Amino acid sequence: MMMAAACMAVHVRWAISTRENPTGKEHSLMYYAGNSAAQGDESTVLVRTASPEEIDAMLACDAYAQSHPERGDAVRDAVAKRQCLLAIRAGQVAGYVLLRHDFFDYGFVSLVVVAPGQQRRGVGRRLLAAAESACQTAKLFTSTNESNLTAQRLFASAGFVRSGQIDHLDEGDPELVYVKFLR
Repeated sequence: MMMAAACMAVHVRWAISTRENPTGKEHSLMYYAGNSAAQGDESTVLVRTASPEEIDAMLACDAYAQSHPERGDAVRDAVAKRQCLLAIRAGQVAGYVLLRHDFFDYGFVSLVVVAPGQQRRGVGRRLLAAAESACQTAKLFTSTNESNLTAQRLFASAGFVRSGQIDHLDEGDPELVYVKFLR
């Protein structure tokens, strides 16, 4: 990805979209990244709050969800609570992230999923950047198993640092906790 970034100018733009819902107006975070702001451009990634109509497409790009129905339950719950940010590239689901604010009263990214065809193309970093912007606390935490080297590299590339370890969640594979200081 570093080579691609060196070869083209990357423009980033934030927008707040206001839309009506039964409870009044809501603000949705929208994050554009790529070499243009055109939503259909192959190099452009749009990150925004996910809607219920998109859950099936999100779960279709998540191999783990195919054999673990509880993942779908967690995603549906997060979408209903507006705690899910969705990445779109060229009109297709590129990935999603779940962001909560109940980890000792701090923000916590409980899940980052990037579609197989979108991996190593900056989608994970863009999802984490959007989660940082949406985070309502001074610290943002996340975690992964010690065996998940891909997630560890993603978190390090996004500026997260190791904060601790939790043993005995998955025997023989400790959970590594990461933090990013936002303010």
